[in-house]
Amino acid sequence: MQMNLFRYCLQLADNALILGHRLSEWCGHGPVLEQDIALSNMALDHLGQARFFYQFAAQRFGQLSEEQQKSCFSSPALDEKRSTGKPLDEDDLAYLRDGWDFQNILLVEQPNRDWAYTIVRSYFYDQFQILLYDELARKAPVQEIRDIAEKSLKEVRYHLNWSAEWMIRLGDGTEESHRRLQLALEDMAPYRGELFVPSPWEASWLQGEAGIDLSAMKTAYDTQMNAVLEEAGVVLPDASWTMEGGKEGRHSEHLGYILAELQFVQRAYPHMEW
Repeated sequence: MQMNLFRYCLQLADNALILGHRLSEWCGHGPVLEQDIALSNMALDHLGQARFFYQFAAQRFGQLSEEQQKSCFSSPALDEKRSTGKPLDEDDLAYLRDGWDFQNILLVEQPNRDWAYTIVRSYFYDQFQILLYDELARKAPVQEIRDIAEKSLKEVRYHLNWSAEWMIRLGDGTEESHRRLQLALEDMAPYRGELFVPSPWEASWLQGEAGIDLSAMKTAYDTQMNAVLEEAGVVLPDASWTMEGGKEGRHSEHLGYILAELQFVQRAYPHMEW
């Protein structure tokens, strides 16, 4: 259970960190000041969620056996710190892991491209997160996870309201905004399926220990999403296949560019403190 819980917390933290970084790229570039500020605040929300899960994961890492710890990562920087006997912390997990050690879904690392792509990516993720955190807040067998989920729900409700409103606004707006939203939906549709493809640790901990049914969540997800798409006047294409592999460390080239920017200071000036 300890290893599966540790990996699952890393997965949640990685999703939040990478999406938060993507949203932060809009800072100073939003279409209007109000939305620029909204995106910056949501990026900070995701960063806060990532920090909570990284902190908890770091604690759990210290409880793993020596053999389990050795099998967790392939990062020389992390192995070096672990060999000193010093405990890993949240910063180590965020800034010293290599790309193949990250377990985020492929959806969150996709580039912004334009406003419609950003909205679709956020909506796909937000609709899932509110269902997931609600389940975790009620059913997670670990108090710390229930607390993080309950706190995060307040933020995710705002995120979902914001992205759903923009879906409708773009779909029911001008001919150009409708066209761009439909194009973004068609391009991003294959990535949403990975949300419901359980990794080994999700199957063991989330569905096993926590008793959370991903298939039931998908039914609720599709129902709520279809209502928003209908109001927006757009059609989600039938995705006969799903892009997956991010949860197991197989990523697109986009993650490498994100980490090069995100981790530069820590890699260039190791052990520096503010």
